[in-house]
Amino acid sequence: EILSLVMRVYCEDQLIDNLHRYVPSAIQDATKCKEDLQGETPTPSTYRKSSFEKLITFLVGELKENDYVIQGPALKPLQSLFNKMFIRRGQTCVSVIGDMTRATLLVKDEEDLRGVVTKIEDAFPDINGGKFQGPNKIGMVKFLEEVAEMKKVPGSEIILYRFKANSSQNDADSPLLY
Repeated sequence: EILSLVMRVYCEDQLIDNLHRYVPSAIQDATKCKEDLQGETPTPSTYRKSSFEKLITFLVGELKENDYVIQGPALKPLQSLFNKMFIRRGQTCVSVIGDMTRATLLVKDEEDLRGVVTKIEDAFPDINGGKFQGPNKIGMVKFLEEVAEMKKVPGSEIILYRFKANSSQNDADSPLLY
């Protein structure tokens, strides 16, 4: 997010010298944001949909189609991102990168879900339960080096960086959620 902001400021600065044709990119983005706020959220790009399909194919593996349901992928509404950034429980910092596009995999029985969990744990042992260290903790160079070395979901460019049980699961009687 910081990199995106810095790049935008840099590009805006380079364009501002040509004032007779200059329109801030934020104003150029306003139409898209207005449409989103009016409930006309666009669907994810073909590339993004394809990436999610590859991830789902990896996750469900041997499951039959009627053993699971996919909700999404869908772009998170702009209003929801504003809510997260400015209203959420008094937080002073948030990360919205992981929230831009969402999908939910619902597995019908616990045994199949445990199979999906085991598949992820076996393929990506370094991310299970670990706390992903962002550039603000370890520096941008080290962060980029670590990301470049991370394993990808087979057949895709997707990097899984964190895998953990849902933090709202407070007791043993709760259903298994990841």
